[in-house]
Amino acid sequence: MSRFIDTLVTAARPLIMEVKRRDPHGADLMGGRSVAEVVAAYELADAACVSVVTGHWFGGTPDLLREVADLTDKPVLQKDFITRTEHLKRARAGGASAVLLTAGLLSKSSLANLIDAALSLELTPFVEVTDESEVDTIVHPADCVIAVNNKDIKIAERDTADLSRSERMLPALLGAGTLAPVSASGIDTPRTATGLLGIGYAGLLVGTALLRAPSVADWLDEFDNARKLAMEGTSR
Repeated sequence: MSRFIDTLVTAARPLIMEVKRRDPHGADLMGGRSVAEVVAAYELADAACVSVVTGHWFGGTPDLLREVADLTDKPVLQKDFITRTEHLKRARAGGASAVLLTAGLLSKSSLANLIDAALSLELTPFVEVTDESEVDTIVHPADCVIAVNNKDIKIAERDTADLSRSERMLPALLGAGTLAPVSASGIDTPRTATGLLGIGYAGLLVGTALLRAPSVADWLDEFDNARKLAMEGTSR
């Protein structure tokens, strides 16, 4: 099991907290904060892993990966359009532990080749899917995070999140054999997050909601309380 997967599935708070400069519509998400301040807040919040969006359409740059990796010892996921082995090598050199591979934007053979190449570089493939047919194209699923994107990356995630997609697709993810099924995008409230973990997701990727929250600590306190109540309800 890779460090990224092991850290995520054993974390008290199995959340991948994201550094992203802009939302899909171009609105600023940093609110005057530096990258260092955002990462420090995630450190205090005991994030399992940190995601960094280096894609230019979200205001990212390749240098942002190294900046974040230098600020934390937590496993770092690079989110960008990765299509070549060269991109994987740069991700590894920049401090990434995992890399986003978008199944819907890659051919079956390209996805398989990139998964193999990532694993050979000791990078965890974070394979993003939006329907069950894409799950079937994933090789070495036990070595991959398989993440359901609740939005449509083909339109730069400008649509409204469809959280029912995560509910519908979880059996396919578990059936494929991944140890780390993840729900990503559009997870707006602590209650939503709690519900997704409650149905069987091993981890969640949360970005915009945390970046827009007046207090990351308060958001996570509400999350912890909601999980506690859910667990107490289950045990009765």
